[in-house]
Amino acid sequence: MSPRIREMTLADCEGVAEVRVGGWRSAYRGLVPQSYLDGLSVEEDAERRREYLAQGDPGVVNLVAEDPGGEIVGWACHGPYREGEVRTGDAELYAIYVHPDQVGRGVGRALLTASVARCSAAGHGRLLLWVLKENDRARRFYARAGFRADGAEEPFEVDGVAVPEVRYTRPLAR
Repeated sequence: MSPRIREMTLADCEGVAEVRVGGWRSAYRGLVPQSYLDGLSVEEDAERRREYLAQGDPGVVNLVAEDPGGEIVGWACHGPYREGEVRTGDAELYAIYVHPDQVGRGVGRALLTASVARCSAAGHGRLLLWVLKENDRARRFYARAGFRADGAEEPFEVDGVAVPEVRYTRPLAR
């Protein structure tokens, strides 16, 4: 059964934090320092989510995926593409995470489809995202959804370790 996709509320912060921390620990094991993954805290992440939502950044959309029982099983966030501190006319998928127990069940696909639709409806010409270069599973996921690496790379620092990221892009229908 397809998950229900809706906008995130303050009441969702704990569930989203569980998904994010679990997603990091599962997807990035062996790709980022284990000490960083071990130090992740659901409570601290939930507090950060509450702060971000309370700030109400215009143009940034947080979506959650719920299973039939109402449990949060995925989260995605998108908004304007950032060239440094400057926002452009393109859109960026800032994050997408699925609870490790739900990977491969269509949750990520449903969240990505919703983000693509919303970015298209907002009039953006492209949707861009950054993915860890060594995260083969995520790279295959995005390629199946019509994204292509555009050759841009940059390091993402995690606990003092440079972890290379590659940029993917997909044109959007207007």
